[in-house]
Amino acid sequence: MTTPGEPGRAAGAAEADPLYGRLKAYEGRAAVAAGRGKDLVNAPMIRHWCEALGDTSPAYEGPDAIAPPTMLQAWTMGGLSGHADRSEAYDDLLALLDDAGCTSVVATDCEQEYLRPLRPGDEITFDAVIESVSERKTTRLGSGYFVTTRMAVRAGGRLAGTHRFRILKYRPARRRGPAATAVRKARDEEPVRELAREQPGRQGSRPRPVVNRDNAGFWEGVARHRLLIQRCAGCGTLRLPWLPGCNACGAPGWDTVEASGEGTVHSYVVMHHPRFPAFDPPYAVVLVELAEGVRFVSNVVGVPYRAVRIGMPVRLEFQRVEEDMVLPVFRPLEQVTGGAG
Repeated sequence: MTTPGEPGRAAGAAEADPLYGRLKAYEGRAAVAAGRGKDLVNAPMIRHWCEALGDTSPAYEGPDAIAPPTMLQAWTMGGLSGHADRSEAYDDLLALLDDAGCTSVVATDCEQEYLRPLRPGDEITFDAVIESVSERKTTRLGSGYFVTTRMAVRAGGRLAGTHRFRILKYRPARRRGPAATAVRKARDEEPVRELAREQPGRQGSRPRPVVNRDNAGFWEGVARHRLLIQRCAGCGTLRLPWLPGCNACGAPGWDTVEASGEGTVHSYVVMHHPRFPAFDPPYAVVLVELAEGVRFVSNVVGVPYRAVRIGMPVRLEFQRVEEDMVLPVFRPLEQVTGGAG
């Protein structure tokens, strides 16, 4: 719905920001046309969803089971191979933003409307349209554009629900908060071992971690080459990543312990897709089990992705990936101790 004066305002904004005018031309174009769900609505996926969320509602079990309404988008996902009927318009829009320096992305909100329940055996079809592109906005993350898509999801040809999804594609702002200050201080006081050549990806366009009041202490520790683990003041449970409260007893108080840096690769995946300007697939993303018993997602440096193995002993190191950004990574322990590599 438009309001009086909106077309004129949009025209004025497009004149002031030529990129916005180009982006605005994508509104109304198809993002996916005549898409088809890769699987019928099915009981195993419903069970996995309910187990992951701890939802024990009897409505999702038995011969009369329905799918949880919030699974609406799950039945439309294309997986690694994508959808054959995907329109090029959405990809072109994102590429235009990438070229303008808006290489980072964050999902901002999602709205769903449920019109009728989905049941095992339903065949899903859908269409998606680029609903709107905002004027350039400046946020704490950076400056960019909000892009909204709207999807109509059908089961057996009948409309079952709608899904509206909004992202912010932005150019990251230079951090000026406590975490950034800590990074600069650490850079000046302690030389960082340069490992950028061993880290998958290319420098200069790396997505930036979101630093907020709940995790700022973690990133300040990283800037000082310390991997800090939260410890509940109530029950002593360790937790990583950081949370505002204990997930074991609910207590809000906490202090920290510093990780020794020793760990093993608990699990890993090799990323082939999606391609992103900051990374050069294929590369391994690892889940490291630290000696303290918590697990941490990172990268293993110094070896090709094919050499990464479950159970591989690793040692923590800190890598500067940009002038004001340091990340914790891991190196195979045999390289650290001088063994065969």
